[in-house]
Amino acid sequence: MASKPDMTTLTDEQLVKRSQRGDTQAYEELVARHRDKIYARAFSMVRNEEDAFDLSQEAWIKGWQRLKQFQGDSSFATWMTRIVINLCLDLMRKQKRQRADSIEQMNEETGGVERQMPVVTINPTEGLERSELRKRIDQAMTQLSEAHRTVLILHEFEELEYKAIAKVMKCSLGTVMSRLFYARRRMASLMAGWKREQEEE
Repeated sequence: MASKPDMTTLTDEQLVKRSQRGDTQAYEELVARHRDKIYARAFSMVRNEEDAFDLSQEAWIKGWQRLKQFQGDSSFATWMTRIVINLCLDLMRKQKRQRADSIEQMNEETGGVERQMPVVTINPTEGLERSELRKRIDQAMTQLSEAHRTVLILHEFEELEYKAIAKVMKCSLGTVMSRLFYARRRMASLMAGWKREQEEE
C-alpha cells in the first residue's frame, strides 16, 4: 500500500500518537526519518555493519512493541537511541563472555587517581569540513576499546550522568570516571596528532 501523502508533513509527536493507536504507516514514517541515526549509533558502538543492521532492526521492532510505554519525556529519536544502545550493550556483554581473553585489561583501572586528573575535552580544529571531522572522529573511535568507546558515546553523545552510565554498563562509578578520562585523553591525543598532520601539509 502506498503511504498517505500527509504522513511526511506530520511532526514526530503526531506520528507517535498515531502509531500508539496502531497506525503502522505512521510508524513507517518514523522509521524512515530516524533509521539512519539509529543505525549509525549502533555501528558506532559495535563497529560491525551486519551486527549494526540487525541491532537497529531489532530496536525498531522493540520500539513498536513498547510504544505504549513512550511518555514523551524525551524526543522519540532519543528514546529509540536508548533502546538500540541497550541492545548493543547486551550483544557486547555476550561477546565478551564468549571471549576468554577480555580486551578490557587496560592500565587505566587505577581507581581514585582520575579525581586529580584535569578533564580533557575534545576540541577539534575550527574551520574543518564537518563531514571530514566526523570521519576523523569515527576513525579515532575505532582505536578505543569497546568499554572506552561505549562510555564516551553514553556520556558525550547521549549525555547520560555517571550514575546512569554505571547502571547501564554494570560497573562502579569510579570505573566509569576512569574509563571516561582514559577515552577522552586518547581521543584528544588522536585528534591532536591529526591536527599536526594537517598543519604540516
